[in-house]
Amino acid sequence: MRYWDDFAVGQVYELGSVEITTEDIVDFAKQWDPQPFHLDDAAGRETPFHGIIASGWHTASAFMRLYVDNLLLHCKAEGGFGVDELRWLKPVRPGDVLTARATIEEVHASKTRPRGTVRLRWEMFDRHGEPVLRMYGINLFGRRPAGAEAAAD
Repeated sequence: MRYWDDFAVGQVYELGSVEITTEDIVDFAKQWDPQPFHLDDAAGRETPFHGIIASGWHTASAFMRLYVDNLLLHCKAEGGFGVDELRWLKPVRPGDVLTARATIEEVHASKTRPRGTVRLRWEMFDRHGEPVLRMYGINLFGRRPAGAEAAAD
């Protein structure tokens, strides 16, 4: 278990990868962002994107899944305060394999409660290492209770 006490500015957490398929793009778009260039390649060719692309919200959701599975579920996570500066930097296309990373930017202990906040830079990169998503999040983590061991990196 990782606690607030285990986070330090500059730490980088590699969160794994996910492949985005045409079926994923269309399924997400049908439910959450039904713009034509997310639903149909021919419609996408009529746009500046020159083909079907994933919704930016789909990309952000894919990041969140990797973040939860590969970091938050292994922490004393107690929620979040939001996302700042969400940027979709490059279109995500069918077959793209995206890799997620979280970098610790700030850590602050609560003065009154056994917890603290961590500000992270969240990023996703395509298979060429080019950034497709960047945003900043602030999460709340519990402090290590007396007798609990530090997380091994």
